[in-house]
Amino acid sequence: MLYNAYEMQRSMLAGASAFADFSAGMLSNPANPFAYFGGGPIMGSALEVFAHASAPRGKPAFGLDHTVIDGHDVPVVEEVVLRKPFGQLKRFVRQGVEGQPKLLIVAPMSGHYATLLRGTVERMLPVADVYITDWRDAKLVPLSDGKFDLDDYIDYLVEFLEVIGKSTDGKPAHMLAVCQPSVPCYAAACLMSADKHPYRPKTLTMMGGPIDTREAPTAVNTLATERPFAWFEQNVIATIPATYSGAGRRVYPGFLQLAGFMTMNLGNHMMSHWEMFKHLVQGDEEGADSTKDFYEEYRSVCDMTAEFYLQTIDVVFQAHALPNGTMTHRGRTVDPAAITDIAILAIEGERDDISGIGQTKAALTIATKLAASKKKYMLAEGAGHYGIFNGSKWRTKIAPVLEEWMKKHG
Repeated sequence: MLYNAYEMQRSMLAGASAFADFSAGMLSNPANPFAYFGGGPIMGSALEVFAHASAPRGKPAFGLDHTVIDGHDVPVVEEVVLRKPFGQLKRFVRQGVEGQPKLLIVAPMSGHYATLLRGTVERMLPVADVYITDWRDAKLVPLSDGKFDLDDYIDYLVEFLEVIGKSTDGKPAHMLAVCQPSVPCYAAACLMSADKHPYRPKTLTMMGGPIDTREAPTAVNTLATERPFAWFEQNVIATIPATYSGAGRRVYPGFLQLAGFMTMNLGNHMMSHWEMFKHLVQGDEEGADSTKDFYEEYRSVCDMTAEFYLQTIDVVFQAHALPNGTMTHRGRTVDPAAITDIAILAIEGERDDISGIGQTKAALTIATKLAASKKKYMLAEGAGHYGIFNGSKWRTKIAPVLEEWMKKHG
């Protein structure tokens, strides 16, 4: 019923959005006398804000068709290296460029598409052969393709690293985990280290990840711990309706995740839309477009499988299995002490309201057999959760540290 009710509301808002967009265009048309006096510009701007806020959204495109290396424009082509039911390994091929380190960026499976990391990819393209995990919307995966949980996630990472390692120069890749995948990435590194896997990552960088959520718990962490596990099973899991190819699959809907994040910072989101409205009234299209671009991505959400979401709640947020030493992968213990030669960089944002200060840094503490020279911590001053991997602080302050870490341990 939850999903059906949402679909009905979405359909109604889609029509209202289209009408509002048409009306806004009419009110701002130079041929319309009403556009020059009275409340025309104000009404048109208000309708444009509403149209943008209520419009339905699908999966965005990366849109990265070139990069600049040594002052020269280099064409970039997206290539799918490996397709799997719940995600694909994508590579950004820079034509004519060879010899740079390979970097696997692991995008979060937390309600948004991998394109949320567009800025992360764009910044690293001049200095690395970039791959990314392009996770699939669970509502589009047929039931016949089976389940997908945290163990499967880890398996995907190991396979992706193998495929990248065997490609081009045959050398292992570096791995960058942004937020949620920090735990499965760390687990994959532990398992591959214990096996002396030839394609275990050279370095593992984690940014704003929930390695130990007992450190400086945030509102997100509190939500996951103040309710019993059964509450999540009964209240936030929905069944995909027949209109999608994944009909019958149990999921944690992306629209619930988005509603939670929007509510958590409702005041900030309202102010952002107010600023967008003022820019439109003043005719400052460029100022309004920056807000539009952010929300275009932020509101593009996808579903997670119920088994992955619920296992993450249990293992990461309630049992704290990784820092407690009780995490397992298909019955096998995940031992942080197995990591002895993968250099670990932990990055946190000073103003992160999703993963509190100390949660990612814990990854360094539990790697008890890793030499101090292979551990590094960075606290990004003034950076919030999103600012760790997107925006000016990421481009000018954080990315250079990652570059240097990869060079040092390459």
